[in-house]
Amino acid sequence: MIANDPPSSASAEIAERRLLQSIVEVARHVFGSAAASIFLVDQDTGELVFEAVSGEGETHLLGRRFPPGTGIAGWVAESGQPMIADDLTEVTQFAHDAARSTGYVPRSIMAAPLIRHEECIGVLEVLDRSNALRGDLADVDLLALLAVQAACGLDFLLRLRRANRAAPPGDDLHVLLRRIATRVPPGGATDPTALKLLAVADELLA
Repeated sequence: MIANDPPSSASAEIAERRLLQSIVEVARHVFGSAAASIFLVDQDTGELVFEAVSGEGETHLLGRRFPPGTGIAGWVAESGQPMIADDLTEVTQFAHDAARSTGYVPRSIMAAPLIRHEECIGVLEVLDRSNALRGDLADVDLLALLAVQAACGLDFLLRLRRANRAAPPGDDLHVLLRRIATRVPPGGATDPTALKLLAVADELLA
């Protein structure tokens, strides 16, 4: 039996992005909404970053950033509390300018914090859900269930990115060769291990 190679960090991140995308697609289908999205709270800046979008805005919003505390998503991220707003004209937290900049201004919003290890790492948001009957669970309970799944996916994505930032660049071969070459002083005694490593590198690169 041949063991499969472990997935690269790039392929793992693609898998996590697909998971997040599937969650917003399920959310949009379950609630019959115009759009659903997952925001990441940037750990360094506090900004809200679109990580997954389904429906309105899905073609241009990925990666878009908003300042900390912007709109309902910002309030949910800072408070760690969910919010359901069926009439946004009466909600002071709603950021009209930010909504207009996305190309879609909703009439209602549901949002839930994505909590991992007692910290809000993101927000799941649903825009303009339908009034159709969705079974025994209330909308807020359904949203909470989806938020748990989204938090797990977003947490793993954050872990991948932190690991990638901490790891030395794997393709910087010249740096590694220069480091080995310093162990081979010109005209002096040589390090046999360094010579062997350089010989192997030369053979591999030939």
